[in-house]
Amino acid sequence: MKANPDLHGNVPDKAEVALLLIDFINDLEFPGGALLFESALAAARQTSALKEAVGERGWPTIYVNDNFGRWRSDFNAQVEHCLRAEVRGRPLAELLRPAREDYFVLKPKHSGFYSTTLQILLEHLGAKRLILAGVATNNCVLFTANDAYLRDFELFIPEDCAAAMDRADHVAALRQMRTVLKADTRAWRALGIWQRAGLAQHAPPAK
Repeated sequence: MKANPDLHGNVPDKAEVALLLIDFINDLEFPGGALLFESALAAARQTSALKEAVGERGWPTIYVNDNFGRWRSDFNAQVEHCLRAEVRGRPLAELLRPAREDYFVLKPKHSGFYSTTLQILLEHLGAKRLILAGVATNNCVLFTANDAYLRDFELFIPEDCAAAMDRADHVAALRQMRTVLKADTRAWRALGIWQRAGLAQHAPPAK
């Protein structure tokens, strides 16, 4: 992997694997946000460790975030809002604060691919395998996974790095993605991505 000279060496130029973090930068100040909080926080803790493992392998992280219906949305402003304001989702933003080298894409609807630059970015990177993590499993994660599958990406959607308001909905969405989208939905440390990427000897230790 080499750095893109146009981007001052801060981000990878080519990577076959990319991590998509879907709607984790979220104040959760909406109806049902309280129901989502505990499971989302648990998923964010696991995703923080996953993001570290991904970074150690030189794979990029892409924040795929809702614009909350605001067409003048600014991702950095959203991050600052979630970090500084007394909002329900602040612990998630603290765990998953974006790094300087991370990418971001703002989406107007459920899927990260709908009316966004995500596909162009993934083509630029040469990504063929996607790890999806985020909220909610049965909503934006599912819609993004559907569109990724239609674009022939190999999918890894770890069960411990996603969350929904209802546990049954979380399980049902994972089953749907595993059965129909051929996704690997095991816990992140057990994902087959480590073997598929030729990194079996560097797979994260089981805990």
